[in-house]
Amino acid sequence: MSAKLTVRPPTAAGLFYEDSPEVLQMNIDEYLEHARVPKLKSIVRALVSPHAGYVYSGFAAAHAYKMVEKINYDCVIIVGPSHREYFNGISIYPGDAYETPLGTIPINKEIRELLLEEKNAIIASNEGHRSEHSIEVQLPFLQRVLGDFSFVPIVMGDQRRQLCNELAEAIARVGTNRNILFVASSDLSHYHPYDEAVLLDNRVISELEKFNSETFINKMEEHSFEACGGGPIAAIMSAARRLGANKSEILYYCNSGDITGDKSGVVGYLAAAFV
Repeated sequence: MSAKLTVRPPTAAGLFYEDSPEVLQMNIDEYLEHARVPKLKSIVRALVSPHAGYVYSGFAAAHAYKMVEKINYDCVIIVGPSHREYFNGISIYPGDAYETPLGTIPINKEIRELLLEEKNAIIASNEGHRSEHSIEVQLPFLQRVLGDFSFVPIVMGDQRRQLCNELAEAIARVGTNRNILFVASSDLSHYHPYDEAVLLDNRVISELEKFNSETFINKMEEHSFEACGGGPIAAIMSAARRLGANKSEILYYCNSGDITGDKSGVVGYLAAAFV
């Protein structure tokens, strides 16, 4: 008799996205159908995708995931911030799979073990995974555009420069000679008036266009902009560059005020690709 699998159940279903598989699939497919992205001959190494409720950020996320529709990857590595638990380090879920209403996604244990061997700061732990939504909300989109895939969920409990650099080195090393898609999960500024938010978010866009993770971290440390997943973006950008990416594509930007019409305090959402 086989041992029972340890599966992380969905905690954002019914809150951030629909818990009905049929409605969820229909919503995602509609977002993807209306997303317009450039046709590139370049290889997409990494994506930046938001992680708010789909009614707010789903269309932005669709622009990121449309870039990798029907592409086969050896593995997907998703890096997100921890919203609810602070811990000093970087955690990888120690179980067997994550589940969404669209099905179960297996953890790539080979890649996980290689990452755990890389750096002391990267540990196998439930910390940051118990009720965190930043990883989970990416998964239904990936299920629709990739079909069956395995992945490694990574949560940064702290986003200081040292951890960004250690994570970048580790995931770049395991990505060498493998076809791995990297995803950085991040929203942008939070709860500023509309015009102020656009100004702050344009600074993030400008730094992404420069495609330099060190200057991105510098600006992040100076609080020149806001990005709740700034550390994941910096780590993924650095890893993508080490693996041959040399350009960023800004795919879509909006904020919650564009969706709701309430511009008194908004949250920014960005889709980008590193190619």
